[in-house]
Amino acid sequence: MKTTCCLIGLLSVSAWAGLSIKVDETTQQYTIEDNGQPVLTYNFGTVSAPAGVTGKYAVARSNYIHPLYGPNGEVLTADYPKDHPHHRGIYWAWPEVTYRGEMHDLHALQGVFARPVKMLRQKGGIIEAENVWKWGDTEPIVRERATIRVSPGRVVDLEFRLTAINEPVTIARRKQNMYGGLNLRFSERQEQVIVTNQSWGVISGVPPEGKGPVSVAIFQHPGNNTSEWAEYPKLNWLQPLFPAKDTVATLTKDKPLVLKYRLWIFTGAPDEKELTRRSREYK
Repeated sequence: MKTTCCLIGLLSVSAWAGLSIKVDETTQQYTIEDNGQPVLTYNFGTVSAPAGVTGKYAVARSNYIHPLYGPNGEVLTADYPKDHPHHRGIYWAWPEVTYRGEMHDLHALQGVFARPVKMLRQKGGIIEAENVWKWGDTEPIVRERATIRVSPGRVVDLEFRLTAINEPVTIARRKQNMYGGLNLRFSERQEQVIVTNQSWGVISGVPPEGKGPVSVAIFQHPGNNTSEWAEYPKLNWLQPLFPAKDTVATLTKDKPLVLKYRLWIFTGAPDEKELTRRSREYK
């Protein structure tokens, strides 16, 4: 029995040792790899609009994940799509950010922006970054700490700690009943299927240049106190919503708002029993 325990421990260490981070110092892009295969890229630095993408919403942005990769290198997210150029892979932003009685839109990059401050940690499968939300792109109003942790088996844990710097800031969904929170804009896919329940949501289909279906499961931590979802199949969009319908969340300087999520990326179609098991495990 002792030998078996030691062997399990060695296998576990070996699996974690396969996680590493590749850094592009010029662009400030951080790519987490599992045994040399990319899992995701975190854009800490600013990403400008590509050629041909223009308009009010084609605004340079930072602080988001793109690409998210499938097990065989498939690109699972979209950035600067022409129909909604402010959509940017996986990003955490709200369309209604209110400060001193005025409202701006962090989701659509209008009047308030998340800007990089410092990379706090980048080791193994963990990235921890400090950003600030700037009102009018000048006045810092919210301090954000974003933690991205990749585990073996393409499990991605996300944690966001939001603290008002001086005066309170409120965040809400569009019209307090539509979209907002952890936003996920996926790449176009064939045979797309979206399934949700109170515990989890999953989007599945064949991504560009994919040879078969790849699924992304999304789990909300119970501490978020919400279980609502937004689905826009024509946009390849699946989102766990925050805050709850017809409410706002208030950020103060005394107590951070902490939001947590988990993603699981896998080949094949979703299995509801396995998703429910993993949801219980996460909770």
